Amino acid sequence: MKKTHESAEDYLENILILRERNGNVRSIDIVNEMNYSKPSISIAMKKLRAEGLVEMDPNGYITLTPQGEEIAQRIYKRHRLLKKVLMAIGVEEETAAEEACRIEHDINDDTYNKINAFYNKHFGNDE
Repeated sequence: MKKTHESAEDYLENILILRERNGNVRSIDIVNEMNYSKPSISIAMKKLRAEGLVEMDPNGYITLTPQGEEIAQRIYKRHRLLKKVLMAIGVEEETAAEEACRIEHDINDDTYNKINAFYNKHFGNDE
Protein backbone atom coordinates (compact mmCIF):
# COMPACT_ATOMS: atom_id res chain seq x y z
CA MET A 1 0.00 0.00 0.00
CA LYS A 2 1.36 3.41 -0.90
CA LYS A 3 2.03 5.92 1.86
CA THR A 4 -0.74 8.46 2.37
CA HIS A 5 -0.09 11.99 3.51
CA GLU A 6 -0.65 12.89 7.15
CA SER A 7 -3.47 15.29 6.24
CA ALA A 8 -5.24 12.58 4.21
CA GLU A 9 -4.91 10.21 7.17
CA ASP A 10 -6.43 12.86 9.47
CA TYR A 11 -9.39 13.36 7.13
CA LEU A 12 -9.98 9.61 6.81
CA GLU A 13 -9.74 9.14 10.57
CA ASN A 14 -12.22 11.96 11.17
CA ILE A 15 -14.64 10.54 8.62
CA LEU A 16 -14.47 7.20 10.47
CA ILE A 17 -15.04 8.86 13.86
CA LEU A 18 -17.96 10.93 12.51
CA ARG A 19 -19.51 7.85 10.91
CA GLU A 20 -19.29 5.96 14.21
CA ARG A 21 -20.82 8.89 16.06
CA ASN A 22 -23.48 10.04 13.57
CA GLY A 23 -24.04 7.22 11.10
CA ASN A 24 -23.68 9.47 8.05
CA VAL A 25 -20.99 11.97 7.12
CA ARG A 26 -21.26 15.10 4.99
CA SER A 27 -18.64 17.72 4.24
CA ILE A 28 -20.20 20.16 6.71
CA ASP A 29 -19.72 17.59 9.49
CA ILE A 30 -15.99 17.48 8.68
CA VAL A 31 -15.87 21.31 8.60
CA ASN A 32 -17.40 21.41 12.09
CA GLU A 33 -15.26 18.57 13.47
CA MET A 34 -11.91 19.77 12.17
CA ASN A 35 -12.57 23.54 12.24
CA TYR A 36 -11.40 23.98 8.67
CA SER A 37 -13.06 26.14 6.03
CA LYS A 38 -15.66 24.71 3.65
CA PRO A 39 -13.38 25.32 0.62
CA SER A 40 -10.49 23.48 2.32
CA ILE A 41 -12.69 20.48 3.03
CA SER A 42 -14.10 20.54 -0.50
CA ILE A 43 -10.59 20.47 -1.98
CA ALA A 44 -9.52 17.70 0.39
CA MET A 45 -12.56 15.55 -0.43
CA LYS A 46 -11.92 16.01 -4.15
CA LYS A 47 -8.32 14.79 -3.66
CA LEU A 48 -9.46 11.83 -1.54
CA ARG A 49 -12.01 10.89 -4.20
CA ALA A 50 -9.33 11.12 -6.91
CA GLU A 51 -7.09 8.83 -4.83
CA GLY A 52 -9.92 6.33 -4.47
CA LEU A 53 -10.14 6.70 -0.68
CA VAL A 54 -13.66 8.14 -0.37
CA GLU A 55 -16.84 8.25 -2.40
CA MET A 56 -19.60 10.82 -2.33
CA ASP A 57 -23.18 10.01 -3.26
CA PRO A 58 -25.54 12.45 -5.04
CA ASN A 59 -26.89 13.59 -1.65
CA GLY A 60 -23.40 14.59 -0.47
CA TYR A 61 -22.87 11.69 1.92
CA ILE A 62 -19.24 10.63 2.17
CA THR A 63 -18.22 7.00 2.57
CA LEU A 64 -14.82 5.40 2.87
CA THR A 65 -13.76 3.01 0.14
CA PRO A 66 -12.24 -0.28 1.32
CA GLN A 67 -8.75 1.26 0.97
CA GLY A 68 -9.85 4.43 2.80
CA GLU A 69 -11.46 2.32 5.52
CA GLU A 70 -8.24 0.33 6.00
CA ILE A 71 -6.16 3.48 6.41
CA ALA A 72 -8.70 5.13 8.72
CA GLN A 73 -8.96 2.04 10.95
CA ARG A 74 -5.15 1.71 11.15
CA ILE A 75 -4.66 5.35 12.12
CA TYR A 76 -7.55 5.39 14.60
CA LYS A 77 -6.33 2.17 16.24
CA ARG A 78 -2.86 3.71 16.61
CA HIS A 79 -4.36 6.89 18.02
CA ARG A 80 -6.37 5.05 20.68
CA LEU A 81 -3.41 2.94 21.81
CA LEU A 82 -0.94 5.83 21.88
CA LYS A 83 -3.39 7.98 23.84
CA LYS A 84 -3.87 5.17 26.39
CA VAL A 85 -0.10 4.67 26.74
CA LEU A 86 0.52 8.38 27.23
CA MET A 87 -2.24 8.60 29.81
CA ALA A 88 -0.84 5.51 31.57
CA ILE A 89 2.45 7.35 32.10
CA GLY A 90 0.67 10.39 33.52
CA VAL A 91 0.00 12.65 30.55
CA GLU A 92 -3.28 14.60 30.84
CA GLU A 93 -6.03 13.28 28.55
CA GLU A 94 -6.27 16.33 26.27
CA THR A 95 -2.49 16.50 25.82
CA ALA A 96 -2.32 12.74 25.29
CA ALA A 97 -4.94 13.00 22.53
CA GLU A 98 -3.04 15.83 20.81
CA GLU A 99 0.31 14.06 21.08
CA ALA A 100 -1.15 10.72 19.91
CA CYS A 101 -2.49 12.51 16.84
CA ARG A 102 1.02 13.66 15.94
CA ILE A 103 2.78 10.38 16.75
CA GLU A 104 0.26 8.10 14.99
CA HIS A 105 1.43 9.25 11.56
CA ASP A 106 5.17 8.90 12.04
CA ILE A 107 5.68 5.82 14.16
CA ASN A 108 6.87 2.81 12.17
CA ASP A 109 5.01 -0.48 12.27
CA ASP A 110 7.66 -2.34 14.28
CA THR A 111 7.73 0.32 17.01
CA TYR A 112 3.94 0.47 17.13
CA ASN A 113 3.72 -3.33 17.42
CA LYS A 114 6.23 -3.31 20.29
CA ILE A 115 4.32 -0.57 22.12
CA ASN A 116 1.10 -2.54 21.58
CA ALA A 117 2.68 -5.74 22.92
CA PHE A 118 4.09 -3.89 25.94
CA TYR A 119 0.76 -2.24 26.72
CA ASN A 120 -1.15 -5.50 26.38
CA LYS A 121 1.35 -7.34 28.61
CA HIS A 122 1.22 -4.74 31.36
CA PHE A 123 -2.29 -3.31 31.11
CA GLY A 124 -4.27 -5.86 29.08
CA ASN A 125 -6.03 -5.33 25.78
CA ASP A 126 -9.36 -3.65 26.34
CA GLU A 127 -10.29 -3.19 22.67
